[in-house]
This record gives sequence, structure tokens and C-alpha cells, in this order.
Amino acid sequence: MKHAKGHHNMEPKDVVEISKPEAVAEEVILPETQAVETGLSLEEQLAAKEKEARENWDRFLRERADLENYRKRVGREKEELLNYGNKSLLEEILPVIDNLERALTHATEDGLGAVVEGVRMTHSMLLATLKKFNVTPIEAVGTPFDSAFHQAMAQVPTDQYEPNTVVEEYQKGYMLKERLLRPSMVTVATPLK
Repeated sequence: MKHAKGHHNMEPKDVVEISKPEAVAEEVILPETQAVETGLSLEEQLAAKEKEARENWDRFLRERADLENYRKRVGREKEELLNYGNKSLLEEILPVIDNLERALTHATEDGLGAVVEGVRMTHSMLLATLKKFNVTPIEAVGTPFDSAFHQAMAQVPTDQYEPNTVVEEYQKGYMLKERLLRPSMVTVATPLK
């Protein structure tokens, strides 16, 4: 079959007729046509899409790991709040205990028996309440000075204690579980000169 001058040799398989309504202005690109336009074979396009899928999967895994880390961090913060959220309340109670201890130390037994016994009972009740909330006193006198738990207020030369040992406690220190709530204010022994 001969074709007129100026027409290209076209086989019927190369011609695609698409009947579309006039309102739709989209151009449909068939895979073979797209491959020709982009210059990539179907295998190359498939490899590119597989690479894109791997990158999307990697991004998904990273986002999922970030979400899991966020959940763990929120869980830790929640536990921290539950364990130590009442810290400020407990710090307010400690001066009351200090005053009760001072009153017990300076009270005499003459005529004040009932007052002294009442203060002792109150003191015991407060200590029992604090223990329920995992607040425990730091035993300082006779122990080696440790700046993590003790605050040195003075030093005293003595031969009754080893150097760098706590010899007197001005104010008790307390722990909240394993965390320092308040350090002990202490006097530390130094060697005699």
C-alpha cells in the first residue's frame, strides 16, 4: 500500500484513539508512550519505583521508631511524675519535723511530761507517714562525709572520730526512694593539730 507524500508510515498498533468528552482535557499516556517520552525502559521504571518503595518503607520504619521512642519517653516522664510528683509537698513537711525534733531536744521532763509525750507521738506519726511515701531519713552521725548526701556547715578538730567523719547533725537529710530530697547539714571531724 502506497502512502501519499508527506505522510509517515504508521501501523495501526501505533495509533491510539481515545474517545473522551470534550470537557476532559487530560492526556492519557500509555506505559509504552511514557517509556519512550522519558527515555526509560519498563525495567528501569520498575527499578525506580522499587527504589522509591524502599525509600518510603525506610521512612515509615524511621517514623515508627520515632513514635515508639516518644511513647517510651512519655512513659518514663509519667512514671517520674508518679514517683516524685509530691516532692514539693514533702519538702514543706520537713521543717515541721525539724521543729518537733528541736522541741524534743530542748524540752525538760519537769512538768512537761504530757507535752513531751504528745510531741513524741506527733513526731512518730509524721515519720510513719513519710515512710509510707518512701521518704527515709539519712543516718549521718558517725558515717564518712559524703558531699552527695551531706552539707558541711562546720569542721571540728577531734580525736574521737576519724578525720572526715560526720560528728554532729544540725538538720536531718532525707531520701525520696533512691533520690536525695534534702542533704543533711553536718559538722565534720578534722585531725587534731
